Amino acid sequence: MTPQVHLAHRPPNTTPLPYTASPLKLLWDDLRLAVRYAWALPLMLFPLRLGNTDRLDELHSSPRNAISVGTQVFLTIFQVFFLFSIPFTVICMVPALWIFIYITVALTSNYVICMILLNGFRRVFVSQVPIPEQPVHTRERWFFINGIAGSHSWMQNNLDQLSYTFGRRITGIHNRTSGIIFDLIECLIQRCFTYATADVRDAYPLIKKALLDPDCDKVVLILHSQGGIEGGLVIDWLFDELPQPILERLEVYTFANAANHFNNPRRAFHAKQNGSEFPPFPSRFDYSVGHIEHYANSADMVSLIGVLHFITIPNRYIGRLFIRASSGHLLDQHYLDTMFTLGPDHKVLENNPFMDMEVETRLNGTPHENCEETLLPISSTEPRQENHSPVLRVKDYSRLWQYRNGGIPSEKTD
Repeated sequence: MTPQVHLAHRPPNTTPLPYTASPLKLLWDDLRLAVRYAWALPLMLFPLRLGNTDRLDELHSSPRNAISVGTQVFLTIFQVFFLFSIPFTVICMVPALWIFIYITVALTSNYVICMILLNGFRRVFVSQVPIPEQPVHTRERWFFINGIAGSHSWMQNNLDQLSYTFGRRITGIHNRTSGIIFDLIECLIQRCFTYATADVRDAYPLIKKALLDPDCDKVVLILHSQGGIEGGLVIDWLFDELPQPILERLEVYTFANAANHFNNPRRAFHAKQNGSEFPPFPSRFDYSVGHIEHYANSADMVSLIGVLHFITIPNRYIGRLFIRASSGHLLDQHYLDTMFTLGPDHKVLENNPFMDMEVETRLNGTPHENCEETLLPISSTEPRQENHSPVLRVKDYSRLWQYRNGGIPSEKTD
């Protein structure tokens, strides 16, 4: 069988991080980026697979999903009309007081609709499905932050599917939706101005408390879409406050990451040389956060304007990247169902087309012990290289895969 995935290496360097530029410049660049990849916007919901969905899938036929989708469609139309109407009120010289009242009524109506029909009033959720936890799992804490357009029912479904997939109890911090258009605007504000919304401020103490808990050996953070922006902000705060031995307990796994950066500072360990504890160059490198992995669909618009765009900038995104050649943005339906496929017994199947793809391990450029890695699909027109070494598959590179069905990863994964 011919390899279907190519292992590429991203060498490190000392290039300054571009996200420290002017927020207005970042905003302008993001708007241009959104226009560039606007063609992928309709593909966020495809493939629909309406006749082949599980009850936890976002587009499964159910009253709750119908309310979520119907409300989002209404809010999208409402918000587009509202945003385009504001310039006309100015052009028509409507009195400022009436413009203020109009904006206040519109935003209040949007908030009430979202809170009643989509969000509810809880911020923290917990998975509700029965799973056989092992004793070692009691020393782990798993957290999840959802992405855009996430209603409370979708949030609960995400948590339940993650719980089935990894055999753990998972706590979710609800990133409340304000409607797709307003959510996208919030994303721009968060990632260009590094603005921490209420869900970021709620997530931070929960994750920090877990890391400082003496009864906890490992904290796993799973992020989806806009949750990648929020999780990145939380991690940046943790770097400011927590010592290295505590940060080593943290592991991060993202899907369709919308962030424009993902930090994980390197630490230099110096070996004694000629009686000195400080030789001119470090003998090896290590990272502050133990493990980071990113998963993305190649035609998912959020991935295209997030991780897939910024991963090419040196030092911008730390972590191994897995790219699947497909569209779709929904966590359960387009990511977990295809990468961690569940069987009828709600156990992850040992084989699926993505994880079973063979990896071609030829190197692009000079290998480096501290290179970041990307596993990307091979074009059908790209020349293949004969390889007589043992067959390696995507699952052999994925640490998250080792957590399936309550598993414990080998510490030699990376």
